[in-house]
Amino acid sequence: MLKISDISYAVEGRPLFEGASAVIPTGHKVGLVGRNGAGKTTLFRLIRGELALESGEITLPSRARIGGVAQEVPSSETSLLDTVLAADTERASLMAEAEIATDPNRIAEIQTRLADIDAWSAEGRASSILKGLGFDAEEQLMPCSAFSGGWRMRVALAAVLFAQPDLLLLDEPTNYLDLEGALWLESYLAKYPHTVIIISHDRGLLNRAVGGILHLEDRKLTYYQGPYDTFARTRAEQRAVQAAMAKKQEARKAHMQSFVDRFRYKASKAKQAQARLKMIERMEPIAAPEEAAKRVFTFPEPEELSPPIVNMEGAQVGYDGTPVLSRLSLRIDQDDRIALLGRNGQGKSTLSKLISGRLQPMSGRMITANKLRIGYFAQHQVDELHVEETPLQHLQRLRPDETPARLRARLAGFGLMADQAETEVGRLSGGQKARLSLLLATIDAPHLLILDEPTNHLDIESREALVEALTAYSGAVVLVSHDMHLLSLVADRLWLVKDGTVTPYEEDLEAYRKMLLTADAPARPAKEKPAPKRPSRDAILALRAEVRKCEERVNKLNEMRDTLAERLGQPGLYDGPDAEKAVAWQKKYAEVMEGLDRAEDLWMKALEKLEAAEG
Repeated sequence: MLKISDISYAVEGRPLFEGASAVIPTGHKVGLVGRNGAGKTTLFRLIRGELALESGEITLPSRARIGGVAQEVPSSETSLLDTVLAADTERASLMAEAEIATDPNRIAEIQTRLADIDAWSAEGRASSILKGLGFDAEEQLMPCSAFSGGWRMRVALAAVLFAQPDLLLLDEPTNYLDLEGALWLESYLAKYPHTVIIISHDRGLLNRAVGGILHLEDRKLTYYQGPYDTFARTRAEQRAVQAAMAKKQEARKAHMQSFVDRFRYKASKAKQAQARLKMIERMEPIAAPEEAAKRVFTFPEPEELSPPIVNMEGAQVGYDGTPVLSRLSLRIDQDDRIALLGRNGQGKSTLSKLISGRLQPMSGRMITANKLRIGYFAQHQVDELHVEETPLQHLQRLRPDETPARLRARLAGFGLMADQAETEVGRLSGGQKARLSLLLATIDAPHLLILDEPTNHLDIESREALVEALTAYSGAVVLVSHDMHLLSLVADRLWLVKDGTVTPYEEDLEAYRKMLLTADAPARPAKEKPAPKRPSRDAILALRAEVRKCEERVNKLNEMRDTLAERLGQPGLYDGPDAEKAVAWQKKYAEVMEGLDRAEDLWMKALEKLEAAEG
């Protein structure tokens, strides 16, 4: 259990926490949310003991191990697999000692402990984690120095997941992952056996991988049971109630003040006027909730071109004479919203470069509309901004004839207001740099906008604003993103990049997600046998009854889980007379979660049998 008790902390005189408290029960998965700059990363540093509290305390069980991805793995000649294996320091130490130990008793102790920690399956577990994060078997044996910084961040994430700390702290873990890696991480974290706290702006991750939200606002911490969407609804209801109460209080004060103003100097009413004046002074003010800052993106509108704006016929593309994608017969119209799906290394970036004109077809044809303008946004462009220049100077280089007022209006259209316009890019936040890069990519009113991971460093409000802008935009969009929420709201066509070509994906995103998560399941051997006879009506009825029984069992266990989670989420539980009950409830919670996994598996198998029987 993580207990945060009445903590206070300030940075350069600006308070980030004042009397903040929260309790995270053991084994819970929690999303930490709050506005940029509120202090989320600082809270992680306080939990790890890297910063000293001004007052209050943060407590964990004795010997609890805290883990997180502080920085990328250094460039070295150690293989990825060995780097991840080394993260389990106890196993690495015991394995090294086993090589040199001579005392029979000590050898027996080492072997027993290695068996207890399941050391002999470590390579398989480490390899599975690396595979989930996008590294194939050959790459896992390559040295870290062969990979760029972004890929080494994935190795660092794999290492901390393999070490399985008692408290796992993850700060924007999907920023360096593609969609496939992000979906794998969601599934992995949902089953992680210990406590997890995640700072993330990925709504899908916060809905599927966590069961609670820790909200940092006004220097306080508030814990909400349930995923992000539940938290958002609860917050909206609370804000509506608070706004209504503030409005009523303001009306009451105005009414009493009116009485005071009218009768303060009238002898017969003076005492009553004074009494109302004192009531006004004693009234505890109810502040109206502060409105969230409006996040905006304003994409300029292009003129309409005759369709298609891009047409490929048997095109082939690659590098240095080696094809990466072949047999490309694709068409893009100006009203298309296309999401590119496919595992890393299959050629999504290559296809984006071909469409944008950065690569030319090696064979076949690609015809584009006359006067076609293409905007291109990729994460590396954010990193290539001129850090010593201001956003205004970036625009002045592109639009030397436009007035400063017009250029400032363009910046404001992307949420970069007066202060940011004159600030050096090197001092801007990651989200502000991303906004500037999006502005530069769209400044020419492109007919086709190619976006490669546009949401990295954008907060949830900015992501919602991006969805609104793309929905209103009259040009075509080709989108690569790990953000399932963004893809589901924007894309109306899906292209799967796989096996050296690109084909339309006819299913929806949820089907693609399920396909990815089950792709590594062992295939059942095919057996040649005559087609089975259709089951009898009684057999089908029995299977339906089994499905209903399994569903009822899952629903019951879900109710038990929610009840226990609500009990364990009560802050006073762990200090009061029910402290012993808390330990029992935690044990029961773990048992229920284990039973729920088994029940869901039985339910899915029963559904598969019924579907097969009904043909």
